[in-house]
Amino acid sequence: MDDSIKDDSIKRVVVKVGTNVLTNKDNRILGPVLRELVRQISVLDERNIQVVLVTSGSAIAGKEVLGNIQETEASVRRQIYSSVGQPRLMRHYYSLFHDYGMRCAQILATKRDFDPGKHRENMISCYEGLLAEGVTPIANEDDAVSLSMSMFSDNDELASLVAELIDADRLIILSDTDGLYTGHPEDKNSRKLSEVTVDQNVEKYVQSNSKKEGEGRGGMASKLKIAKVTAKKNIPTYIASGKRENVIVDIINNKQVGTKFIH
Repeated sequence: MDDSIKDDSIKRVVVKVGTNVLTNKDNRILGPVLRELVRQISVLDERNIQVVLVTSGSAIAGKEVLGNIQETEASVRRQIYSSVGQPRLMRHYYSLFHDYGMRCAQILATKRDFDPGKHRENMISCYEGLLAEGVTPIANEDDAVSLSMSMFSDNDELASLVAELIDADRLIILSDTDGLYTGHPEDKNSRKLSEVTVDQNVEKYVQSNSKKEGEGRGGMASKLKIAKVTAKKNIPTYIASGKRENVIVDIINNKQVGTKFIH
């Protein structure tokens, strides 16, 4: 691995991994993808770069166990699947971090935890305390108790709020596409945009997509919006493919991977 382009100014990174990265076409969680993710976090840890992992996948992990359930209301179904899936997902992560000689912790949040005041101060104390102890926080939305008015639009929004909360140097949003394209990623006439500034009108390139139950809520339109919002706060943000080997380390090494959003 070429480490020649190390950027010593990077001390803290938030990595968000979406459901579409963690699962295959049959909506089963992919162990090797999780392992590669944790391996890369361990590489950054060796370089004294602190990482917060924002993970999706709890609903899918629950659906794998429960299959079809009797509940018909969508929000309650999501609560049931997520409540069963979250400890299962954490068990995967816990054992992988352990394999790499690292420790991880779970932080489940609702949107109101980021409101100014006591809730926010409490969140900051929690993250700072864990990071100071060398523990990797793993964040997810607390689907079991989230009311619709206190839900994040998706985990991209959660990741952005966490990046701001801990004053991160980078936000990396891992998706199933390798960045933002000028058309459909599979169209041969489309080209990938390597760098985007917050005032560029790139929204016109985004295709709408439909998702099945249990899949992530955030599509490319959401990722684009969140990437710009975060970049405006002077946190350079990347959208890249989570299934690409060594993607996180390559981004931290300033290689041309994915799409970078800057102010």
